[in-house]
Amino acid sequence: MSAAEVETEAKRIAERARVWLREAIVEVAPLSAALGLRRFYRVRAVSGRTAIARVETSEDPAGRPPGLPPEPALEPIRALFERAELPVPKCHGREPGLELLEDFGDESLYVRSQHADARALHALVARALDLVPRIQRVTDDGTGIVAFERKLDAPYFAYKADLFARYSLADALGRAPRASEDTALREAFAWIGSECARAPLRLAHRDFQSQNLLLRANDALGLIDLQGAFLAPPEYDLVCLLRDSYLELPESFVAAELARVRPALPDTPDAASFAARFDLLTLTRKGKDHARFLYAAQERGDARFLAFAPRTARMLGRAAARAAVLDPRIARVAELLARWREVACAE
Repeated sequence: MSAAEVETEAKRIAERARVWLREAIVEVAPLSAALGLRRFYRVRAVSGRTAIARVETSEDPAGRPPGLPPEPALEPIRALFERAELPVPKCHGREPGLELLEDFGDESLYVRSQHADARALHALVARALDLVPRIQRVTDDGTGIVAFERKLDAPYFAYKADLFARYSLADALGRAPRASEDTALREAFAWIGSECARAPLRLAHRDFQSQNLLLRANDALGLIDLQGAFLAPPEYDLVCLLRDSYLELPESFVAAELARVRPALPDTPDAASFAARFDLLTLTRKGKDHARFLYAAQERGDARFLAFAPRTARMLGRAAARAAVLDPRIARVAELLARWREVACAE
């Protein structure tokens, strides 16, 4: 957006915020966004009270294929989480394309990780993981929540495969992929989709990672960016945080937390299926994340996230190697990602 467009949008936000907050507005300042295309502003009222303005855009991220619906609006899933006593921002007011939300501050779990010692960080991650069983216990209350109509299904796995094949496979191979290699990757993701279709489906935040977990007063956790919630296997949100591209978590901690959280999940998956799906979902979810880092740099000129691509690649290489025993299609993907695994072993 141009400076003039930002100024016009800020004026609109100030006008609406004055009505919703019932006091004069002294500042509307744009905030830096992540990979999403929504825009955010911090609104400051004359009393010093602040709120976050969330502006929807009509743009669609990373080449979403036909037939895959865009993310729904934040309401009413935010209100459902609030009724379930999950820590989400209150809504001060909304109209089409604009919402004014409670300000949880700027310190995310990722920001804290930059200066916290390992013990303190692991304690915060464990507290965040305790939210996952609570989210999975939230059920459809019959008020028309779109999240319960959306699920991690074949079109989503195809979308993730397409992104990975288009943007990450060459990086993994160190050269342009052959047609047979592209096909092998897509077939493996489709097989993962068929395996996950047999899993119990529970509500998932869908982007349960350190930049969407904010630390409020007294280190109380807050959840943001939950409009993409959908039904997914019980491991999905665990993959998002324990395989977070922005955090460096030791394998011993990851294993201990998986063992701790699994019995608390509503469906209590058996240990073998749980471990297998965790690695398979790591391949598809983190494969999409890695591809979006490259997509943002190549297509949008936004290179901020390239620093996290090597860590994500290491996670993918290791997950593929562990899951190779599950099916020949995954073994083939492990071969394709072998260079990433070799780099990881050399470090």
